[in-house]
Amino acid sequence: MTAPRTLTARSAWHDVPRHQVRRFAEIALADAPALAEEIMSEIQREYPHLPVVLDDSGEPMALLGIRRAIEVFVQHLAQADYSVGRPTVPPGVFQDFGRGEGLNGRSLDALQATYRMGVRLAWRRFAEIGQRVDIPPPAMYELVDAGYEYLDGLVDQSVRGYAEAAARQAGERLRLQRRLMELLLAEHHRGDPADALAERAARIGWPLPGKVAVGVLLRPAREAVAPAVGQGVLLDMEYERPRMVVPEPDAAGRPELLDRALTGWSGAIGPPVPVADAAKSLRWAEAAVRLMERGLLPAGEVLHCTEHTEALVLLQPEELIEDLALRCLAPLAHCGPAHGRRLAETLLAWLETRGGAPEVAARLGVHPQTVRYRLRQIRELWGDAIDDPDRRFELELVLRAQRLRGAFGGPRRG
Repeated sequence: MTAPRTLTARSAWHDVPRHQVRRFAEIALADAPALAEEIMSEIQREYPHLPVVLDDSGEPMALLGIRRAIEVFVQHLAQADYSVGRPTVPPGVFQDFGRGEGLNGRSLDALQATYRMGVRLAWRRFAEIGQRVDIPPPAMYELVDAGYEYLDGLVDQSVRGYAEAAARQAGERLRLQRRLMELLLAEHHRGDPADALAERAARIGWPLPGKVAVGVLLRPAREAVAPAVGQGVLLDMEYERPRMVVPEPDAAGRPELLDRALTGWSGAIGPPVPVADAAKSLRWAEAAVRLMERGLLPAGEVLHCTEHTEALVLLQPEELIEDLALRCLAPLAHCGPAHGRRLAETLLAWLETRGGAPEVAARLGVHPQTVRYRLRQIRELWGDAIDDPDRRFELELVLRAQRLRGAFGGPRRG
């Protein structure tokens, strides 16, 4: 803090005889209780909504703080050494004032207005005392400047308390939000979790939605701030892969807001589910992220699982699909790799189109006669089994999964 002009070596107070300074301070200190009472009464009249907090003895804390502030200011003025800098009230009351405003959700505007009112009333009283003991006008003018600098110090203390309260509330909200998310995303609940969910949601003012979608994010290569996902979306950045719970994900404007907020992030958002089934949405989002990391789903963006159902269904149960593939595609085991891939691709096109050679040829970009030749080979390899609906379904599942894995020239996107 810089030293006020009234307390520098060139201060006009240096020219005031010491007995006058002491007399000024004695009268001002004696008047401090009455002045504090006057300031307190005026504050209560102008700002009746401000709470009155009492100390252990039943005296208003604000009155004690005002009186102490006046006493510190006057005692500082009475010191022989004017170069010691701005007088400061020990941290406590004024910091508590700011903390109280923060904890009660109010701004500091009214509090600062009461401080300015206090300085004006104090200056009026000091001016009367100054006239009584013949303090020269230049010294009294400096006293005004010193008073407002002193006011800045009191405001600083209140701002510090206010910031502490805000940080404490933010930390408490994050803790409560994390507990709510843990309950929402738990796989197994003891008893009926509806009441516990409602209680935890109410503590952070989160209306329980009908449906939610759960997202899992991958952190960008560069350090990034938390995405501004908007009010109502629960976000927990403490996980290695941050999680978010999106209420009413299909509500008007919600998808667009999320797309903008998540620019530069990648990950997946699970399907919308009833709030009691949030863990299911989380499972699908985690599955999609694993496929992204393996290069089987597009990376570099936040995907919606509902747009990638085929990949999630066919690529998830890998052991089952691979075991089914060994059995269903056994007839290709004795074909060369390249020829076996061409026959498999032709078989999938035929199963998907249910058409003849021209339709399959158009899908593959080859000559119809080539398709006819391959289809004859396919029938020879599989025999009558190729006409069995269950076998055809299994073949299509297996071949679609292989295409998604890139077996036919790269995974199909979308």
